[in-house]
Amino acid sequence: MARDVLAVTKSITIALDAMGGDQAPHMVVAGANMARERFPGAEFLLFGDRAPIEPLLASFPALAKAARIEHTEEMVAPDAKPSVALRRGRKTSMRLAIDAVRDGRADAMVSAGNTGALMAMAKVVLRTLPGIDRPAIAGIFPTRRGETVMLDLGANIECGADNLVDFALMGAFLARAVLGVVRPTVGLLNVGEEELKGHEEIRQAGAILRGAELPFDFHGFVEGDDITAGTVDVVVTDGFTGNVALKTAEGAAQLYADYLRRAIQGSWRGRLGFMLARPAFRALREKVDPRRHNGAMFVGLNGIAVKSHGGTDSLGFSNAIGVAVDTVMQGFNERISAELSHLHRVGGAVPKAAAC
Repeated sequence: MARDVLAVTKSITIALDAMGGDQAPHMVVAGANMARERFPGAEFLLFGDRAPIEPLLASFPALAKAARIEHTEEMVAPDAKPSVALRRGRKTSMRLAIDAVRDGRADAMVSAGNTGALMAMAKVVLRTLPGIDRPAIAGIFPTRRGETVMLDLGANIECGADNLVDFALMGAFLARAVLGVVRPTVGLLNVGEEELKGHEEIRQAGAILRGAELPFDFHGFVEGDDITAGTVDVVVTDGFTGNVALKTAEGAAQLYADYLRRAIQGSWRGRLGFMLARPAFRALREKVDPRRHNGAMFVGLNGIAVKSHGGTDSLGFSNAIGVAVDTVMQGFNERISAELSHLHRVGGAVPKAAAC
C-alpha cells in the first residue's frame, strides 16, 4: 500500500494499545509519530502506563499535541489465554482501547499484543456486523501484480461453507475500499483447481459462489503459488490454512534474505557485486519488507480493529496505523453494511449452504 502523505479530510481518532508488542511502548509512540507525519490531521489515544509513555511522548512535540495518555498499569500478557484475558482484562490497555471504539471515542484501534486475546475481546465488545456470523483476520500480501487481500489469517481454525462465503464478500469489499479495485476477483484456496478437489466445506462454498449473483467475480479455486502470483485480488481460506501460509511466506522471505546475505559476504566478488547492484537490492528490500505490509484487519466486526505484528518496529507499527486510518477514511464498515443490506433486499443473492 502507498505510504504517501495524505490529508485527513475528517477528524479521525485512533486508540492505541501502547503496551502491546515486543518493543512497546517505544515502538508504539515512535510509530504513532511516523503515522502522524503521513496523516497530519489524525489524533491518538494512548492506553497504557503513563510513567514510560510520557517521556517518550515528550520527545515528539508535534505528536504530543495530537495525543492523550489514558493511564492503566494493566496489560495483556503475550502468553495469556484468550478466555482468561477476556474475564480478567477489563482494565488492560488492550481492552480499554477496544472500549474506546465501542463508545465512539475513537474511530479505530490498533494493537501489537496477544492476537487471540485481541480477537476475543474485540468480538465480545464490538460484536459482528448484521449478517456476519464470524469475523476474520484479513491482511495484504505483496504479489507480482501488486497486492492481494487474504483472509482468514488465523481467527477461525475451522470454517463452514457459509463462513467462507462471508469471507469472500468481506475480502472483496476490503479490496475495493483499500486497494481501489472496482470489481475484485476472488479465489478459494484449495489443493487444486478442479471442482472436485478439496474437503466438503470448500467444495460447497465454491458451488455457492459459482451460482450466486455477487458484487465481485468468482475465479474459482486457486493454489498456494497463486497467492504470490497475484492470480486473484482476494484469496479466501480458513484460519488454520491462512495462518500456516502467512508464516511460511514470512519464513521463506527470511530464508532467502539469509542466503543472499551469506552469498554476498562469502567472497570479495560477492561484496563487489553487491556494491554495484546496491540500488537494485535496496529497491528489492523495500518491496518485500514485511514492515511495509504490516497491519491485519479484523473484518466483520462492528468497529475497526487492526492487529500489528508483535515483533515489528516503529515503521511497521506506523503502517498498521495507516491501515486503520485508510479503512476509516474509506468508510469500510459502512460499505460492508450497505452491500449486505443490498444483497438481502434483492432476495438473498448469496444462498446459504445446507447444514453440514
